[in-house]
Amino acid sequence: MAAARLMIHSMRDVTVVNFEDSSILDAAQIEAIGKALYDLVDVRNIRKLILDFSKVQFLSSSALGVLITLRSKCEAARGTLVICGLRKDLMQVFEITNLKKLFTFRSDEEEALAVFGVTTAG
Repeated sequence: MAAARLMIHSMRDVTVVNFEDSSILDAAQIEAIGKALYDLVDVRNIRKLILDFSKVQFLSSSALGVLITLRSKCEAARGTLVICGLRKDLMQVFEITNLKKLFTFRSDEEEALAVFGVTTAG
């Protein structure tokens, strides 16, 4: 039913995924997002990955499961996953569920890119 609306682009050797929907709640949508994200690591061999949630206002617990699996895949592939652009209320979900310690968070895409030594300036 719902397709994954993801904008995927690269900055040097870092792949950035921007979520285009304000809510990630639908089971079919979450499954499509999971498949797209897992393919980045499993098929395209992406090792430096940023997930930008700046447009997302609502996130289901199933979506958290996808993120946990993606983190495991990245770790197994010796890659790095950074999450950025999380709204304050969504960050609280990660804190309440004790998932904050599993992920690396940055406030925006520029700070996330800096984790990999990439700057947006010329």
